Amino acid sequence: MASISSLGIGSGVLTSDLVDQLVEAEKAASQERLDYKTERAEAMISAYGTLRSAVTELRLPMRQLSAADNLKAFSATSSHDSVSVSVDSTKASQGSYTVDVLQLAQAQSLASGTFADKDSTAIGTGTLTISTGSESKTITIDGSNNTLQGLADEINEAGIGVSAGVIDTGSGYRLVLSSESTGTANAISIEVSDNDGVSDDATGLSAFAFNDTVQNLEETVVAQDAKVKINGIEITRSTNSFDNVIGGLTFDVTEEGVTSTVKVEQDYAAVTERVSAFVEKFNALQSTIKSLAGYNAETGEGGILTGDSAVRSIQSQLRNILNTVVPGLENASVRTLADVGITTNYETGGLDFDQSKFEEALKNHPDDVTALFAEQGRASDEGIEFLSSGSDTLAGNYRVNITQAATRGGVLGDTALADGVVIDDSNDEFELTVDGKTTLTVQLTQGTYATAEDLVAEIQAQLDASSALNSEGQSVLVDLDDSGVLRFTSTQYGSSSNVSIMSIEDGGAALGLSVKTGTLGKDVAGTIGGVAAEGDGQVLTVTGSGGAKGISIRVTGDATGDRGTIRFIEGIGEQAVNLVTSIVGEDGSLEAKTDGLERELERIQEEQERLDARIESYRERLVAQFTAADTLISQLNTTGDYVTQQLAALAPNSSDD
Repeated sequence: MASISSLGIGSGVLTSDLVDQLVEAEKAASQERLDYKTERAEAMISAYGTLRSAVTELRLPMRQLSAADNLKAFSATSSHDSVSVSVDSTKASQGSYTVDVLQLAQAQSLASGTFADKDSTAIGTGTLTISTGSESKTITIDGSNNTLQGLADEINEAGIGVSAGVIDTGSGYRLVLSSESTGTANAISIEVSDNDGVSDDATGLSAFAFNDTVQNLEETVVAQDAKVKINGIEITRSTNSFDNVIGGLTFDVTEEGVTSTVKVEQDYAAVTERVSAFVEKFNALQSTIKSLAGYNAETGEGGILTGDSAVRSIQSQLRNILNTVVPGLENASVRTLADVGITTNYETGGLDFDQSKFEEALKNHPDDVTALFAEQGRASDEGIEFLSSGSDTLAGNYRVNITQAATRGGVLGDTALADGVVIDDSNDEFELTVDGKTTLTVQLTQGTYATAEDLVAEIQAQLDASSALNSEGQSVLVDLDDSGVLRFTSTQYGSSSNVSIMSIEDGGAALGLSVKTGTLGKDVAGTIGGVAAEGDGQVLTVTGSGGAKGISIRVTGDATGDRGTIRFIEGIGEQAVNLVTSIVGEDGSLEAKTDGLERELERIQEEQERLDARIESYRERLVAQFTAADTLISQLNTTGDYVTQQLAALAPNSSDD
């Protein structure tokens, strides 16, 4: 078959350009239809993507408002710059406090005597056991490191919270030790075992001994706790930061001898700002919907999503949440958004926000405003605290029935604690394990305790100061039972709560104790809404089915049986978060619409491929037909030329006759 480039040679008419024109004419209508469908599908996918982004933007401010803690913002001011305060709004409450800074915390520093050289002067050999806080390590000094610098390097490598350095005084060298943490609990203690046979003199390695009995180093900075008075009550901490003194407040002090007045007030502006963010995002969503699905009656033109069912559904569901009474607040002072100054602007479809009305409602009805936006559980029993709900929890009233109250574990001594107990180095230590995970040694201050109560106070003081317990957030209470026997009780509730006596000096005779395992505590047990709940300490959680699924409460007190009801209220914020999640999620309406359009694009592509194949076949037929016709015309032209030549050749002969 002749190529397209040869077309027209025979006829001068059936050219490649004519084939292209005929092919284009055949394809034009179908191609225009496919291009239109493709452009529209892609434009709608883009529009749904824009709408999805606008809906998703609404989730963050609503999620913030769905948390009750975010509707209880507090701020604090201090009258003196040397006393700063930070606030945890989830725990803080209004109040005014006078803070007197009596003493700042210090880290201890020690210095040795003067040595002629830091690298060559021998300092002796043996071992040093260095302790600070809960850390302790023994280092060995021998012929390889028995210099000031060698000792400093060994201490720095020990990693026990003590740093060492060598100072050139101009007349010799001195070793300087510093605790890396402030407070008396982090003071440095150094026990020496000197190879010269004497470990408490000031020669050889003994020159570095520093403990309760031997102090051969100079204490250049005393280990010191920070002390403040808050409303006249003296408080001590190992650092210059005081937390867990007043709920939600942390005080940081930087100067001694100053007095500051700290005021904690509810920060209504911060809450208002969060609500404003929600209104702003909602109005942005309405603007997006208007641009994508609006209709101009004057021009008769609409957006690409005008009349779209997904858009109508989103608007309908959002308006239903925002404009109806929150279930459970039917008889409350605040029932709808309009009650807190948030109303619908029917001209724009957006929201108008009266901030002054909102702040007034927040001041006068804080619990109802919280319930309007956030999830809230209201217990009829003061001994029950609502903690949280689950994604499947339904609004409603759920009765609470307790079959077992939570208890704390502990251990009881054997005999009554007497008055006048003498504590010396033979009976001043015993070891406890708390909650099955923390073991600590209690070392009592030696002396004579006039009353049993005095000795109980000393034991409690040592337990309260235990860094092992404090680092794990644990504590132990000690008291005397009705018979005067020592009793140790974990402050934790539940089946992991316990105190056991692991060891005790002198057989425990002085304290009336013996080595024994304590009695475990018990987890709370009961039902919520008639469904069996799972207990963990004082916390009871519904893990089964039903409307109460996911509700978690804290049950205090010893009472069992009917403990009233929990009314669960799901506020607008939580409802909106759940709605947005369902809209933009994998099974949401926007995903379904986008998936449908993606499938449509695939079908259009298949149609395009079929059209291209049909047009290519059509082009081939035209080329074949044009080639055949062109060849025939070329042959006819050749024959015509031959006939013409023959006729021309005959013409002269005829004239001669």
